[in-house]
Amino acid sequence: MMKTERRYDIDWLRVIAIGLLLIYHIAIVFQPWAMFIGFIRSDEFLEGLWKPMTMLNVWRIPLLFYVSGMGLYFAMRKRNWKQLLLERTKRILLPFVFGFIAITTLHMYIFQTYYDMPLGYYPHVGHLWFLGNIFAYVLLLLPLFFYLKKNENGRFKNGLSKFMGNPVGPLSISIFFVLEALLVKPQLFALYAETWHGFFIGFLAFFFGFLFVYSGKTFWQTVLKWRWLYIGLAAVLFGIRYFNYATEAPGYLTAIESNCWIFGVFGLGYKYLNKPSKILSYLSQAAYPVYIIHMFVLYAGAMFILPLEIPILLKFVGIVAFTGLACYLIYEFIIKRIGFLKPLFGLKWKSNKAKKLMKMYHLKIKDSSN
Repeated sequence: MMKTERRYDIDWLRVIAIGLLLIYHIAIVFQPWAMFIGFIRSDEFLEGLWKPMTMLNVWRIPLLFYVSGMGLYFAMRKRNWKQLLLERTKRILLPFVFGFIAITTLHMYIFQTYYDMPLGYYPHVGHLWFLGNIFAYVLLLLPLFFYLKKNENGRFKNGLSKFMGNPVGPLSISIFFVLEALLVKPQLFALYAETWHGFFIGFLAFFFGFLFVYSGKTFWQTVLKWRWLYIGLAAVLFGIRYFNYATEAPGYLTAIESNCWIFGVFGLGYKYLNKPSKILSYLSQAAYPVYIIHMFVLYAGAMFILPLEIPILLKFVGIVAFTGLACYLIYEFIIKRIGFLKPLFGLKWKSNKAKKLMKMYHLKIKDSSN
């Protein structure tokens, strides 16, 4: 098996993207259209809060798809196709099915309770649509990815590495995202959940995320060197989208803006975040279970805090604090500590530390018997 370099910046970006997702979903509660997409809605609104969200919402989900494709590359370095498929089934499909049956129903139950609706069991994909998409991409792309893995010293990889050596290289893949926007014609670019637009844009980001890591260090050196160029282009395109189109620009422009933000973020992450820390070690384990449970926790916080007679900004801060604290407590004292729950939330049954201790124990027994 090949020893691979741990990419802490990619782990950090996954954690940060999920943290932004929590804030984003809480911000929806304070928008007048929240109920149209199944969210509990505040009677008072913070529409100004949505202004920064319109910058985030065109790249936060594609970023997660890119990172997921990168993660698959690293997972493939240690596994054959059977092992990888089994590992992804346990880590993605099992939590997806469990969440569909048992988790998304909870926030729907809270929604029904809050609005005095007839209570009913309503299994649905909800926010876990992302996991279903990822598993589908793994199934669709695995043969191609393993073919590329077998030809890592071939002309394609060498050519790809050279092409990624200039700032136009990463940007050029935006052509595919532009074509997706022109062909699918999404009503809203950021409407990813359970749409063909979300499926295809996720497919492209997952595929190119794999290729970026596959191409070697050249891609990372490029986004590091040109990160401010990408961020500058993204800022200009966001300004055009914000002032000329009231935040909903044509899809082809938004597709380019989205990738520019992401490449800039990759460059910043590679420069500042590619180092280990105890905080990262904890958060990278917690992020996946928190993603799975955060919606019903958020809804519970909204149900308790929104009726309080306090300023609306305090309600927002209160729901943020409640969601963060409750997710931590559920993860730390329930999910993390009850063995059979771990795989249902994407965690390994045994920790790596436990495996190492077990291995040391067996070695000691073997030595003592000799």
